[in-house]
Amino acid sequence: MEFERMKIVPLEDNLWLLDDNGDSSCYLVCGTERAMLIDTCNGYEDLNAIVRTITDLPLVVVNTHGHGDHIYGNVYFDEAWMHPDDFDLAAEFFSYAKEEMDKHGLKPCPLKPLAYGQQFDLGGGTVLEVIPLRGHTRGSVALLDRKRRIIFTGDGTNPHLWMQLDHSAGISVLAESVEAVIREHGGEFDRVLFGHCHDSGIDAVIFPQVLAACRKLLAGEVKHEGDPAAWTYKYFAGECFKYQFGETEHDIIVYQDIK
Repeated sequence: MEFERMKIVPLEDNLWLLDDNGDSSCYLVCGTERAMLIDTCNGYEDLNAIVRTITDLPLVVVNTHGHGDHIYGNVYFDEAWMHPDDFDLAAEFFSYAKEEMDKHGLKPCPLKPLAYGQQFDLGGGTVLEVIPLRGHTRGSVALLDRKRRIIFTGDGTNPHLWMQLDHSAGISVLAESVEAVIREHGGEFDRVLFGHCHDSGIDAVIFPQVLAACRKLLAGEVKHEGDPAAWTYKYFAGECFKYQFGETEHDIIVYQDIK
C-alpha cells in the first residue's frame, strides 16, 4: 500500500523507518509480544493506520521529545510516553495546531511520564531502555536497543543539531548528556537512528564528535571571524551561529549562546 507522504523503509528484521516526506522520521520496532513506535512525525496522515499495515501487535508509542514534527501524529493513538520535562513544550506545540486539529475532529492523546532507565520489553529479547539525552530540549531522551546495537536519538544527537532554540537546555547540558551516554553505554551501540534520517542511520562516532565540538565551544576555542558564511546560520526565527564539527558542511551544531 502506498501513502501520500509516508515512505516505509525496512531496515532489518522487525525494524522499519517511516519517512514523512523527508521532513521527519519515526521508527517501528517489533518484538514477539509488542511493538514500539518511536516518535509520530507531523500528523498529516493516519499513522496508526499506516503502522497497522505492518503489524497488529499491541503498540506502545514513545516520543523522544516535545517538538511538533515528532508528536503531531499522537492524535491517532490512545496514549504516548514522553519525559515530563517536555510536557509543557508538547502542549505549546499542540496549541499551535489546535485550529487544524479541530477541523478534523482530532486532539492530542494523553501523555504518560517516561523515567530514565525505564525498560520496554517487546518480547523475543528486544528490550528498549530510556536514556537521558537532554540538550536539544530539556526532556529529550534516546531509546537503546542492545539486541540490535542501535540507539534512537530523535533530535538529541544528529549531524545537524539545533541548540539555538529558546527552550534548548544549553551546550553544557548537551555535553554532560553525551558524555554520560558514551561513558555508560558507549560499548552497547554501533549505529544511530535519528529523527530526520532517510536511510540506515549513521555511525556511533557522532557521539564523540558532538562531545568534542561542545567542549571547544565551551572553552571559547570557536571564533566568529572571517567570512560570516562560515559561521552564520539562518532559520525561520532569524539568524544565529553554526559550528561545523564533521567532515561535511551539514555536520553542524547550531547555537545562539554558549552556556
